[in-house]
Amino acid sequence: MKMEPGGWLNDSPDIQFQDTYYDEANELVDSVIEAAVKQLEQQGFTSTSHLEQQSRQATFTDNFNVKNIEWLSIGDFSVEKADEKINEFLKTWDYELSWLNCTDFLGSEESEFDVRYRFRVRWSIPTRRKPIPRATACIYFTFVVSKIKPKTFPVDVYYVFETNRLVHRPGKSRFREQWLKDIIERKVMMLQNI
Repeated sequence: MKMEPGGWLNDSPDIQFQDTYYDEANELVDSVIEAAVKQLEQQGFTSTSHLEQQSRQATFTDNFNVKNIEWLSIGDFSVEKADEKINEFLKTWDYELSWLNCTDFLGSEESEFDVRYRFRVRWSIPTRRKPIPRATACIYFTFVVSKIKPKTFPVDVYYVFETNRLVHRPGKSRFREQWLKDIIERKVMMLQNI
């Protein structure tokens, strides 16, 4: 069988039924886009090409340089050195000085080809009135130490923010302080509703 834009090529009634939905969905999306363009033109926009250009510039010409550090090699890895590297990496992020964090080693998980070391970095903003914060935000770091790669290769590192599924790699995504604030705000709202 071969994949086509409308689904798998097959004479099955189920597949033909899916193709009908696919075609109807495309027509619906096209009509919504056409209506939006007409509405913009009625409001004084003579062309939407400048909007597309602005959107592309904002997406592709962000000249922000994502900072990174030199991570440990497989041969140099230890839990203590990994903790130090996490703290060194966190210093490359831009955030207010009122944030405090602490790093905890959660444990390791061994598999056939590697060992995964997990760390948790807890963030909070203590104040004079509330030195013990009502909520914290956590970032979970994982170091993947390969058993089969040469000892000179770097360990693989990735991290995720609590309540998020997006996996970040150091040097590949830009840290946003708002992510921590959002996590804490959601927790505080939940606590108020309990």
